[in-house]
Amino acid sequence: MTGTPLLEVRNLVKHFGVTRGLFGGQAGAVRAVDGISLSIGRGETVGLVGESGCGKSTAGRAILQLHRPTSGEVLFDGKDLTKLPDRDMRRMRRHMQMIFQDPYASLNPKMTVAEIVAEPMVIHKLVPRAERGARVAELLELVGLKPGVASRYAHEFSGGQRQRVGIARALAASPDLIVCDEPVSALDVSIQAQIVNLLEDLQERLGLTYLFIAHDLSVVRHISRRVAVMYLGRIVEIAESNALYDHPLHPYTQALLSAVPIPDPAIEQHRQRVILTGDVPSPVDPPSGCRFRTRCPFAMEICSRVDPPLADHSGHKVACHLHPAPGG
Repeated sequence: MTGTPLLEVRNLVKHFGVTRGLFGGQAGAVRAVDGISLSIGRGETVGLVGESGCGKSTAGRAILQLHRPTSGEVLFDGKDLTKLPDRDMRRMRRHMQMIFQDPYASLNPKMTVAEIVAEPMVIHKLVPRAERGARVAELLELVGLKPGVASRYAHEFSGGQRQRVGIARALAASPDLIVCDEPVSALDVSIQAQIVNLLEDLQERLGLTYLFIAHDLSVVRHISRRVAVMYLGRIVEIAESNALYDHPLHPYTQALLSAVPIPDPAIEQHRQRVILTGDVPSPVDPPSGCRFRTRCPFAMEICSRVDPPLADHSGHKVACHLHPAPGG
């Protein structure tokens, strides 16, 4: 990535308090996101992957300030969103939208498609009332739906069609950045490819920037230029897509990729699977040192004492004592 990034996240932290007892005193915190940093250039797609519960969806919501971060900075086009008052943040939201994971839960069942898609225009006062119908029709055609569906309700559509409505709603405010929070995980495999292709086409036509959150690594490779891997609230590896998939450095990334099916039966039959042992530790009380050490087949004594930094190896960053920083 070159030039000034559209989005730059610095040491982002989001903890959720844990209360116990009759009077609800705080007894700890869920460290959902615990100090992540990444940047996204204008027009770029960065994938964010990891197991369920690793904090990737919370990271996306914290970036958009749907969850106000505990600490850290989120610079969008040079402005730190974490320091904006609510009124200014409301104005900024038109430039940053979200596509949600569940198309069945993210659309209001009491609203027509026209009302759902037009809602961002109304909130941000973008389009005069007399012109909203034409703009809604234009957006529906853009995402592959017929304008005639505008009078129907969400329950009348399939999952893929609902997600297209959700994408049209995200586009209604003419955003620069869209956080795609597992936008295809709830869809049939045949529909997933259609939605991913649609997102790529929209990016090319409208110059959109994506943070694409998913646990399906094959989908992420298809759409992303760079990929960041999260484990227990931290980014453990980030690199260009081909570099990460062809030469993963972190043992966790290697394990994730070894579970991705390969369409060639000869290769699939002879490749070695990396099986992780043990359960994912609790984000309330993560392990000392490297958080992955309790499941890592290569764990060393230093891993229990020192949390490895995200070291840069010619653009391929990894947080692992097997790959210390050059000169370190």
